[in-house]
Amino acid sequence: MNLSRRTPDHLLFLRSWISRPLQVAAVAPSSRRLAEAITADISPRSGPVLELGPGTGVFTQALLRRGIPEAALTLVEREPAFAELLRIRFPAASVLECDAATLPSGCRGFSAAVSGLPLLSMPPGQVERILAGAFERLVGDACFYQFTYGPRCPVPEAVLLRLGLAARFRRFVPLNLPPASVYRITRLSSLQEQEASQCASF
Repeated sequence: MNLSRRTPDHLLFLRSWISRPLQVAAVAPSSRRLAEAITADISPRSGPVLELGPGTGVFTQALLRRGIPEAALTLVEREPAFAELLRIRFPAASVLECDAATLPSGCRGFSAAVSGLPLLSMPPGQVERILAGAFERLVGDACFYQFTYGPRCPVPEAVLLRLGLAARFRRFVPLNLPPASVYRITRLSSLQEQEASQCASF
């Protein structure tokens, strides 16, 4: 039997962290409380959902509990052991084993994105590529949801400004280990873009 089928999630996570600490950047899966917080604004009416860095599928399960059809989920996971586990657990979902910064061109039309990626451990250029690629694939006023263990949004303000995005704090989850905060990232309106550019020029 394949190891990913019989290894408990926390041990699989720890093993992946030991082998690739900068890519995984956590020693255990996110809690159910954090999963509920980061998916709180998403409903079955939202449409297809893009999930970046789902790991063992904690956020994926929360999306299913909210009524999102499994077939409406696209899961992007670069860690082979996690990708294999996701295919087993969510056979109707589309699992893409690739880097979130280089999504396939046909991967688009999403109404929301949920990210479990460790943005704080990534260089700003990589964060910018991930956000730019995700928003190219989000429709209309769709939102990008990101959590962090840090005291502020993990996307640098300069990156948000260059991409025409705004980040808003949504929820604090003290009972996660470690405690985490959830942010919602959206496109700026044209007026907001002008105001941001004026502020940046001072």
